[in-house]
Amino acid sequence: MTEEAKTSEPQTGPAVSVVGPGDGETIVLGTTRMRVLEDGSHTGHRLAIAESVLAPHTQGPPQHRHARHDEGFYILSGTVRFTVGEQDHDAAAGTLVMVPPGTPHTFANPTGEPAVMLSTFTPDLYVQYFRELQEVLADGRPLTPQANTDAMSRYATEPATDLT
Repeated sequence: MTEEAKTSEPQTGPAVSVVGPGDGETIVLGTTRMRVLEDGSHTGHRLAIAESVLAPHTQGPPQHRHARHDEGFYILSGTVRFTVGEQDHDAAAGTLVMVPPGTPHTFANPTGEPAVMLSTFTPDLYVQYFRELQEVLADGRPLTPQANTDAMSRYATEPATDLT
């Protein structure tokens, strides 16, 4: 260690964020329960992280493309089926799936067991999309395909209509 490193002042800046097992914001969308662990407020909006529990036989969103963010999925338990374009990938626990901007994708839990995955969004833009969908449901409005498409469009995302 250099003398400079030994005597330098501690860095000042944002405080370390610690989210315990029962902490975080919960968003419920149908049979999927999401726990937002980092919404971007502690990362300068560079990264958001969420844990999602997909009930058995849960269908995911329609295939879609993100224009401005990468999305990562790390499967913690169960199996999640990712459809990328016309190709299916069954991702078991321990699998990482990274989806770059512009890539059509969706996911589902086709099994009879719950599946848990950790998702990353870089930058954090897409977390607000999930919040908006929850508000639609909380207001008693139906989550129609058009309402979903309208919400996606506000977060640099569009349905992959050429694949439906």
